[in-house]
Amino acid sequence: MNAAALVLTVFVACAVEAVEALTIVLAAGLTRDWRSTFQGMAAALIVLAAVVAALGPALTLFPLGVLRLVVGGLLAVFGLMWLRKAILRASGYKGLHDEAGIYERQVAAARAASAGGRYGVRDWYAFTLSFKGVLLEGLEVVFIVITFGENQGNVGLAALGAAAAVLVIAAVGVAARAPLARVPENTMKFGVGIMLTSFGTFWGAEGAGVHWPGNDVALLVLIPVFVLVCLGYTTLLRRVRAATQVPAAAVPVTHEEAPR
Repeated sequence: MNAAALVLTVFVACAVEAVEALTIVLAAGLTRDWRSTFQGMAAALIVLAAVVAALGPALTLFPLGVLRLVVGGLLAVFGLMWLRKAILRASGYKGLHDEAGIYERQVAAARAASAGGRYGVRDWYAFTLSFKGVLLEGLEVVFIVITFGENQGNVGLAALGAAAAVLVIAAVGVAARAPLARVPENTMKFGVGIMLTSFGTFWGAEGAGVHWPGNDVALLVLIPVFVLVCLGYTTLLRRVRAATQVPAAAVPVTHEEAPR
């Protein structure tokens, strides 16, 4: 993978996580207290920095083959989980990811929560909401950066792609002061799922001793294959769903429902 492909892949994957974290932060800050929200963000970033400091050097202790096998397997698992949800949403079996709806629910919960501070924090609810949101989404960003960076031998470049994604999403979100509901997040998740699954399969197989024809060029075959398979499953599930739905004309009309 060249430098541009590494940065782009990490950027898109981390942008999805940044959108979800931004939704939670905005809900906490706009409805509760910005100072406590920023304190929660800062605490989460400190924890994430500690995780990076601990995991980064630890990964260098493993042989490259073992690292690629383990990391490749984990990437493939995460990618398949994302693809499963994307296929179910695209085929109508699962509701589309509605960032605006999530934001409204977070706002409603924040407004209903009781006020109160602890440990020098003015609004404990805003602090904990922001802390959990940034920490959970941030852990996924850290995982993406470390796995892609270590396998390509350039963690700094992967971190640059992640930082760019976070800064772009944060800037747009602050300017709009609203969740990025117009961002095609479901399409982005489908694409990220394809990339994670493809790279996970590629690296996991390399770690198990497989020698791909053309080395990295094999990814240009793997990625389209996964795209075609997922689109095929989506089309099949759409047809199955359409075939199992009962047409309105076939539903018997009861006496109470009969038109007058």
